[in-house]
Amino acid sequence: MNNPGKSDLVRSFGMSGYLVSEELKAVEQAYRVELGHLPVDKDNSKKRYYPQFEESVRNEASEMAIHYEAFYCLEQSIRKLITETLADAEPGNWWSSGRIPADVVKSAEGLIQKEIDSGMTRRSEDPIDYTTFGQLAVIINSNWDVFGTIFTSRRAVEKVMSSLNMLRGPIAHCSPMTEDEVDRLELTVKDWFRIMA
Repeated sequence: MNNPGKSDLVRSFGMSGYLVSEELKAVEQAYRVELGHLPVDKDNSKKRYYPQFEESVRNEASEMAIHYEAFYCLEQSIRKLITETLADAEPGNWWSSGRIPADVVKSAEGLIQKEIDSGMTRRSEDPIDYTTFGQLAVIINSNWDVFGTIFTSRRAVEKVMSSLNMLRGPIAHCSPMTEDEVDRLELTVKDWFRIMA
């Protein structure tokens, strides 16, 4: 038996779901987040680029992806910590306040100019994004008067940052990590958070 009232309810329910889905897509695009309401085709890039590469290399890349993600998050959090801490210490333009060593400023300016001259889109408007991981350690060390309240020990920061910089090598330069180095990376990331006061 065909019931027009139920049919309208089902149609209304379907349209409501569709509208909610479209609004969620708009939120995802506006805020660059993935809310997980739709299946994601994570293999799309693999279909585009991967067929040319050997399966063993693709598998190795997949195993290394998690370590890249962890280090990316760590490095970005360190940049944010430096930016926020120095902005509090030097309201205004902390980058040009004299707190950043001259050789670090010069190196970042050189990379910025190189990127501008390449005609490619700049990675960032923030000069700290043009520093190396090792230079982040230099910035923290040369501003110990403000970072000393955040970390338990200057020597511990130097040691952990040095270890992280060594562990970063295989990740940044597309080499596989041994199981021992994966364990060491996990422990060193834990050490980083442990040395915060």
